[in-house]
Amino acid sequence: MSAVRDKWFWGIVTLLIACIPCFPVVDVLLHIGKDSDGTWQHLSETVLFGYLTNTLILAVSVSALTLIIGVGGAWLVTMCDFPGRKCLSVSLLLPLAIPTYITAYAAADLLQFAGPVQTFLRDTFSWTKGDYWFPEVRSLYGAICVLSFGLYPYVYLAGRAAFQDQPKDIFDSVKVLGHGPWSGFYRISLPMAWPAIAAGMLLVVMETLAEFGAVEYCAVDTFSTGIYRTWMSHGSVTAAAQLSACLIGIVLIFQFCDSLLRGRKRFHSLRTIRKSGPIYRLTGSKAIAAVILTSIPVVFGFLLPLLVFAHKTFTHGDQRTIELVTTFGKNSLIVGVIASTVAVILAFASVYAVRLRPSPISQFANKVSGLGYSIPGSVIAVGCLAPFFWFEELVQSVSIFAFDYDPGFWITGTILALILGYQCRFLAISLGFISAGITRVPLSLDQASRSLGNGSLMTLFRVHYPLLKPTLIYTGILVFVDILKELPITLILQPFNFQTLAVRVHQLASDERLEEASTGVLAIITAGLISVIFLTRFTDRSH
Repeated sequence: MSAVRDKWFWGIVTLLIACIPCFPVVDVLLHIGKDSDGTWQHLSETVLFGYLTNTLILAVSVSALTLIIGVGGAWLVTMCDFPGRKCLSVSLLLPLAIPTYITAYAAADLLQFAGPVQTFLRDTFSWTKGDYWFPEVRSLYGAICVLSFGLYPYVYLAGRAAFQDQPKDIFDSVKVLGHGPWSGFYRISLPMAWPAIAAGMLLVVMETLAEFGAVEYCAVDTFSTGIYRTWMSHGSVTAAAQLSACLIGIVLIFQFCDSLLRGRKRFHSLRTIRKSGPIYRLTGSKAIAAVILTSIPVVFGFLLPLLVFAHKTFTHGDQRTIELVTTFGKNSLIVGVIASTVAVILAFASVYAVRLRPSPISQFANKVSGLGYSIPGSVIAVGCLAPFFWFEELVQSVSIFAFDYDPGFWITGTILALILGYQCRFLAISLGFISAGITRVPLSLDQASRSLGNGSLMTLFRVHYPLLKPTLIYTGILVFVDILKELPITLILQPFNFQTLAVRVHQLASDERLEEASTGVLAIITAGLISVIFLTRFTDRSH
């Protein structure tokens, strides 16, 4: 392959991959102003303001709580020494293993009127229904708590990495100047770590805006649930796309606010002069308080949901175990393996193309490819519908005219729609991990391979693939687990008579049949734990 053809080939590859997360957004924006047969007017007069209010309150409240929990936990396990610190440093990541909708199921089951907590209170104190007040879990405030305990690890992980990079010498100087731990945290450590913390908070906001299962179960009307309801109940793709456009606008507003909060602050790593070990040693009541404060998020975000569904599985029994494993588990495995493999291949090709030809266009296209994760799943699903229908009709017309054969609904009627929809959202995860991995491969290896007569493709397969094989494998596992837990894209794009494990669990939970869903829940949690283990290994190796 000549140099000119080589350059054009990899440039086209990058641009085509960048189009994948773009076409749902473009389709959604094209629906603005279209006639929805009165559905949009009905929504704007009845529920639109509620969607907007609940979405904003949820996003702001969850980001504030995750900031407190994540930064506080990261500071304690990084800068302070107390019993159990190392164990808690890893344990604080465990809530990532449990999808927030599963945490919502467990919280509602524990704290509802007929649940064990309120039943214990009534039996112990001889109370009746009107004798006491108890917070309602299936409410906006309940959803805020559930999402906060499930999403704080994003802020915690970013904060811990930033605190670990801060040199101990600075805090020695702070002590000499007479400042205590709180002053050192507020004046020195927090401002230095703020860019990383703000990035973690932005990820929390994106996850909150995209959340579907937990907010629907908590009976909170947000844009994410409204988009799904508009498509399923009203059957209006146009109105659902117009709601999606509103949600995209909110995403852009939060991203703009994030850029304002971070400003132009830039910090250079000082890890070369970082001394090992924590700064402050806690004893007595302070150590006990630190253990309690860092244990609370782990208990509510991981242990309680795990124990609830483990108890249901092993005591009440699950009559749907065989069906869940053989049918829905198999469906999840098939679509997850295919979609994650495709995501890794596309990301590998895009990252390698940028490395090979680092032009402004290819770098921009690579960044565009990574924007899909900031787009809520419901928006992606609705944005995929119209292009899929249009392309199916085009192929049907050509096929009937040329071959007198009708291929039918070969995209929306098969798992191909799911696989393409997953690429729009989860390609960003593959890009992030593979980009980090390929930067550790010296450019001299590329040059040596080319000097031996190998072209760009042969260099990719003979040099980069063997070196990045471990990264590609655990990237694929991470994407597979995220696909296993995905709800809105699967609910909207799934073909008839095809359900994944997450969708089946969600349906059983919505019907208050948690015992039947318990085995499926444990399977999802187990897969999530594998994801957390690989994520921990990756962050430790990177640091």
